[in-house]
Order: sequence, then C-alpha cells, then structure tokens
Amino acid sequence: MRQSPCTSRRGLGRTLTALTIVGLLSGAMTVFLWAPKAGVAAKPAPLAPQQGPAQSDESFAVWRSRHWFALRGRAVLVRRLTIDYRTYTGARRPAVVVLPGWYGPRDHPPIPLVISPHGRGITPQGNVRLWGNMPELGRFAVVNPAGPNAYTWGAPGQIADLARMPQIVRHALPWLRIAPHRIYAIGGSMGGQESLLLVAKHPRLLAGAISFDADTNLAARFEAFPELRRGLWLQQRVVAEVGGTPWSRPRAWRERSPIDYAWKLATSHVPLQIWWSTRDKVVVDQASESGLLYRTIRRLNPYAHVTQYVGTWRHTAEMWPTRRMPLALAAMGLLRLGPGPDVDKTRATA
Repeated sequence: MRQSPCTSRRGLGRTLTALTIVGLLSGAMTVFLWAPKAGVAAKPAPLAPQQGPAQSDESFAVWRSRHWFALRGRAVLVRRLTIDYRTYTGARRPAVVVLPGWYGPRDHPPIPLVISPHGRGITPQGNVRLWGNMPELGRFAVVNPAGPNAYTWGAPGQIADLARMPQIVRHALPWLRIAPHRIYAIGGSMGGQESLLLVAKHPRLLAGAISFDADTNLAARFEAFPELRRGLWLQQRVVAEVGGTPWSRPRAWRERSPIDYAWKLATSHVPLQIWWSTRDKVVVDQASESGLLYRTIRRLNPYAHVTQYVGTWRHTAEMWPTRRMPLALAAMGLLRLGPGPDVDKTRATA
C-alpha cells in the first residue's frame, strides 16, 4: 500500500452559474442551468427539496466563500491511499482511496463510500483530482479504481469489479468503516456511463448515483466518434474492446448502454441525478444521450426518484469542486451546505 498527500492545484474556476428550477413532477425534476450575463453575479438556487436539505442562495454563497481555500486545493486536507486489486481480466491494478485528512486507524467512525469510475482515457490519479478536498468537507471516502485499462466502456466485468469495490476496500484497509447503506456511484463521461450501469445491475448496493455527461448509447457514440479528435482510432479501440461492431455484435453493445437498462433504472429505487450539457463537444447530442435516458425513465416510471440538470458547460466541467459538484453532493446527502466552521488550515500537510 502506497500513501501520498493529495492536493488539487487547479486554478480558479469560473463563477458558479445560476440554477432555475423549472418543473417538479411526481418526485422527478428538471433543472436548467445557464451562465449569467457579463457583470451579473451568479446566484445559485437551491436543489430539489426531495433530493436533500434545500439551501438558500445566500447559504450556499456563504458556504462556498467560507470554504473557497479548500475548494481551490490550496491546502492538503485529504489522504490518498493506493491499494491493489485483481480486475476481471486477472491483471493487478491500482485503486486510489481518498479519505478525510483526519481519518485513520486511530480515528475511524463509519463514513459513506463513493465509487468513482474514471472517464475515457483518464487515470485513477486524474480522477482523484476531480475530488480535491471534497472528502474532507463532506466526511466521506472515495475509491477511484483504474480498471484493466483506460477504455473499458462499461464492460460487464468492469461493472462487476465496481460492485466489489466496498469489499476490496474493506480487505485492503480493515480499519476503514463504511457506513451502512451509504455507498454511492459518481462519475463523468465513461465513468458516468459505468455509474449508471452499476445502478442498473446492482441497485441494492447503492444509496444514490450521479452521472455527469455520460455516454448512454454506445452504438451512437461509435457513429459519432469520427467527429472527435482521433475519432477513427477511438472507433477501432471500442470495436476491439467490445469484440465487434454494433452490427456484428449488437447484443454486446446494448449490454454496455444504459439506455437499454432504462426499465431497471426506472424501477431501481436508487436516487439518481443525470447532469448533461446542450453544448457538450465530446459526448455530442446529449439530448439524445442523457436527455433521452431521463425522458425514458420518466415515461416508464413517473415516480422514479430521478432528476436531470441541464446546462451549457464544457464536458464534465461541473465535476470540479469549484463548480457545481458541491451542489450535486449536497442533494445526495454527502455534503452539508450550511453554517459551519472555517476550514482549519493548520491541519494542512505539505
């Protein structure tokens, strides 16, 4: 087991943009998000009450200002522990566990665990940077598994490995105590795709899930890859990963597509947030990807505990701590955006 300090060195994010709640039907909701005009201060609105404790614009602004030092990663407030596990291919691969800085063998109360699969082509260390100091602010753990490679695209074995993560973490870190019924899946892009598949295939494991700008129809992604940089290479890579084209092995492609699990998602009873952007340049035409998945879930089960958040951000930009990730975590009950003490900078370690 290897240990290293964690700090996020990202620069100042753009001002948090405004949220407007435009509809609330039968426990499901759509929230549209947009950037304010130049010179107009952003005033984030509260998330849906049924998703978590509602926060006023002022309370969130105060919380964000109070914790800006930590959100920007100017101090090291978390611990990174690298453990090894055997993937479904038989290969030994790393998983990075991020914990609150104070958490350890001598101080280990039960805390929630977030399973966070990485995006396409991203390392687990790169995925860790998205979390910054959020585990310290929210008092939860995050496990970032590498998978057998950086391009798993929802492989059935990968989803099974994700479902084993709580067991893997407990075995590697026996002093880490996972709070009962407090396991979540959160990821962006390919990681969002795999988080959705984890909900569909292992709903009893999870207390909630969040997907940011996810692939939901892998065959449609195959068709769209030529529009991206290295698009032809991506087509070749995904064909090799799946074992054939969408026409030669349609069932294998459907098995990796959350849209084909819409009924299971709609009846999973797992609170679900689906974030997508109308200007996504990576997972293009998100209205036919994450947007279609949301509409299908709502049609199949009007009472499904699902919320979609629609905006104009860059691909997965909202996952950063300085953007809307705190709001997403608060709606899932992983963060309290209320009055609290300033971050204790003296606890930061070099």
